[in-house]
Amino acid sequence: MSLDQHTYDESQIQVLEGLEAVRKRPGMYIGSTSGKGLHHLVWEVVDNSIDEALAGYCNKIEVIVHENNSVTVIDNGRGIPVGENAKLKKSTLEVVMTVLHAGGKFGGEGYKVSGGLHGVGVSVVNALSELVIVQVKREGHIYQQEYRKGAPQYDIKIIGDSEETGTKVTFTPDPEIFTETTVFEYDTLQSRIRELAFLNKGIEIVLSDERTGVSNSFKYEGGIIEFVKFLNKNREALHEAPIYVEGAKDHIHVEVALQYNDSYSENIYSFANNINTHEGGTHESGFKSALTRIINDYGRKTNLIKDNDSNFSGDDVREGLTAIISVKIPEPQFEGQTKTKLGNSEVRGIVESFFAEKLQEFLEENPSVSRKIVEKGLQAARAREAARKARELTRRKSALEVGSLPGKLADCSSKDASISELYIVEGDSAGGSAKQGRDRHFQAILPLRGKILNVEKARLDRILGNAEIRAIITALGTGISDDFDLSKARYHKIIIMTDADVDGAHIRTLMLTFFYRYMRQIIEAGYIYIAQPPLFKIERNKVIRYAQTEKERDQIIAEFGEGVKVNVQRYKGLGEMNASQLWETTMDPESRTMLQVTIEDAIEADVVFDTLMGDNVEPRREFIQKYARYVTNLDF
Repeated sequence: MSLDQHTYDESQIQVLEGLEAVRKRPGMYIGSTSGKGLHHLVWEVVDNSIDEALAGYCNKIEVIVHENNSVTVIDNGRGIPVGENAKLKKSTLEVVMTVLHAGGKFGGEGYKVSGGLHGVGVSVVNALSELVIVQVKREGHIYQQEYRKGAPQYDIKIIGDSEETGTKVTFTPDPEIFTETTVFEYDTLQSRIRELAFLNKGIEIVLSDERTGVSNSFKYEGGIIEFVKFLNKNREALHEAPIYVEGAKDHIHVEVALQYNDSYSENIYSFANNINTHEGGTHESGFKSALTRIINDYGRKTNLIKDNDSNFSGDDVREGLTAIISVKIPEPQFEGQTKTKLGNSEVRGIVESFFAEKLQEFLEENPSVSRKIVEKGLQAARAREAARKARELTRRKSALEVGSLPGKLADCSSKDASISELYIVEGDSAGGSAKQGRDRHFQAILPLRGKILNVEKARLDRILGNAEIRAIITALGTGISDDFDLSKARYHKIIIMTDADVDGAHIRTLMLTFFYRYMRQIIEAGYIYIAQPPLFKIERNKVIRYAQTEKERDQIIAEFGEGVKVNVQRYKGLGEMNASQLWETTMDPESRTMLQVTIEDAIEADVVFDTLMGDNVEPRREFIQKYARYVTNLDF
């Protein structure tokens, strides 16, 4: 993939269009101006450094968050070219920084492979920042240029000499654009930076936060092999070393790493040019096809799968599998609703043939592990058949057949799913108050008795045998797992309403684990919410106020005035509120507070659910010790 040093110069930079529209419509270029869009600025700059690494010229990247929430990204690549651009008669650095789609990735030979989903480049970061300072070490000098809201403040100048090469970009996001927040989240940055280090073995990426003094270095010589081990750290692996495949054909570079574990869930993550292809694509389908075919062939050949047994399905062979598929392609074609599905047809065959050959070798050379994998598939196949029968119990014959809904569901009268809400409520007493206090037109109530099953420790057939889970599935109408159909959802708001104590938090986590593992699309669609009932009722002379935190309670008491007799009640549970109080505080759309559940990072979510709900105690203890100080509203 590497090129001669001298081929990356001014002639490789092509200009496609101007930058005027970016500040007017930033969402078109970075997705949104929320926290997600804010962090996207960092990824655009880091992607340029990663591209230098992919080309073979950079092995260290530093990302520094400063106390004023500006960010610096430093790499030891070749440095952005600084000579005059023949077309625009100005420094190439200025062209790269101020012209949209100006860069070495668009038709030139500067890079064989490049990342960056939007491909909009550092010029968009410049346009959306109130201040950007770029320094380039190249050709024996250190060059600098400064920009404000995208406009250069002076011509490029030499500020010193250096025999090193590389680029340093410092940017301060513009609060006029990012009105929601300009504060970078360390955990969000760390998650993606760790992912990039896994996907590009041997590259060191250092993340430092001057606000807290925290600094971490990420470098993985084993690349995606170490990625798989990281994802499986809280599980019991069936074989110690992950299976690894690497190869290249027609300028397409393929890497696959996988390891089976004793869980019942499947965790496959695919990437194209470092972009997480959430919706899969040709590389993922090639992998899955080879996996199913080769394991079935091996099972038949060794007589582990008997003549009267049917072949394993894809789900059977993927139970308990953790896998990473990473491809690097000169011209990726992204499809799908969010442009995160790889469409290059030639990739499927290349991945399938590389992986099939290597997997077959592994199975033949490791018969004891192979037997475990096939036996796990046999157990999964038997459970799948049992689950098919159990699933029939959760299916509704038609949307109008109310008789097939769970008996304890108090449904709403509206048939319009877009305005309908389902409250899943802990306990019968709270369920009773909620039924009395609700607006029957659009609010349905489903009370749960006790804690639902921990789905992290059970196969689907056992999960579907749980009465509480079956009631949830039937009420939602979407089906589950492979049968899931979001368009059949009977409610577009599913609100988990539990007590503000340890048991309530546990029930909420159990439910979120279930939705994440078996109805992830319902979370991705933004349908899942967590109700925020108050912790305190503060009353003075029949004036009632509610508070969700101790700080809020103290503020309200102070507003009533010193020396005034105030009655404060701390709610131990939802059942202590009468119907009108529950409506006013937690269910009235005009006054309630709810948290929408989102999955910003599915990989991080997987690790957290494994930690909290899996069999290993030690990782759970470490997690609680690390985050306990952030919890303020639990009763002990």
